[in-house]
Amino acid sequence: MWRGDKSLRHTGLAPTGLRHSPQNLGTRLMATYPLSAQMLAFVEKTVSFNSIDSSLAGMRQAYSEMCRAFTPPRPAELYVVDFELAGVPVRSYQPPVSPSTGGSPCIVYLHGGGWVVGDLDSHDFICAELASTLGVLVIAVDYRLAPEHPFPAGFDDCLKVWRALRSGPFQLDPARTLVAGDSAGGNLAAALCLALRDAGEPLPAAQVLIYPGLGGDQRLASRSECVDAPLLSSSDVDCYHALYLRGSRQPGAYAMPLLAEDLGGLPPALIAVAQFDPLRHDGVHYAERLNVAGVAATLYYGEGLVHGCLRGRGQVAEVDALYETLLGYLAEKTGGKTLTQQGHAH
Repeated sequence: MWRGDKSLRHTGLAPTGLRHSPQNLGTRLMATYPLSAQMLAFVEKTVSFNSIDSSLAGMRQAYSEMCRAFTPPRPAELYVVDFELAGVPVRSYQPPVSPSTGGSPCIVYLHGGGWVVGDLDSHDFICAELASTLGVLVIAVDYRLAPEHPFPAGFDDCLKVWRALRSGPFQLDPARTLVAGDSAGGNLAAALCLALRDAGEPLPAAQVLIYPGLGGDQRLASRSECVDAPLLSSSDVDCYHALYLRGSRQPGAYAMPLLAEDLGGLPPALIAVAQFDPLRHDGVHYAERLNVAGVAATLYYGEGLVHGCLRGRGQVAEVDALYETLLGYLAEKTGGKTLTQQGHAH
């Protein structure tokens, strides 16, 4: 799929949120996907950043511009620092909370973007919100991207950061340290848990997977039901996989977690899926299999949601409902502030 000309035109690939043409978008989408007026407005704003430049650099620039348009100012009380852990760039978000003697709770966040786009800035919006709203430390990981660095590079980076956090620079409470990620980041979070379990190493307190791509079979119902879904189509999924797995003849469970034969002994999970998303059944099947294996897995079925909708915070009621569940689960697992304690969600 990758031919060295830094053009993705022949693949049909466009970063999440940049695939559909804005022209007559609402009419075309509503015929198949009954979105709320708020969600439709969010989708239309997202695709307004569509780029005619099909080069890899052009795609990434368009994605970054879209992300910036949805990124609110950071809460002033957060202490945010960029540095490296095990040679991997990371960003820490520290709230003004005194650490307990037993160590601090922590969320390690792995961003989405099809393993091809995204960075520390693209998901600054959710990392800052989690740190501020919950009052917990958040570490974002800037793992290497495909196609320049196909699997297992990004996965290896995430594993390195997780292992490095055991010895510093923060004093963490292992019982309240977990991993979370959206889309490709959800894939990496699930794979991280599998690898740590297989190695007999300490596991995250929980795994939070938000509309994850887990390597589900192309025959899954959501692939055909959402073949041209807004912000992520089934062909996009195939192209992202091709770029990420370039050179992997027989990808295993660390690339496609649904290939794992045994899901026993993994951390408890919250898996959130979007109704209008070709990856919906990846998350549904993973949650079902985790529960069968004796792992406590909670499935959040996001009615009316589309892939990549986390940026619709404060604009789309359905997205705010997702955040309520997400923040409630994370507060429970980290001991962070609950929505009741906050008085309201930010």
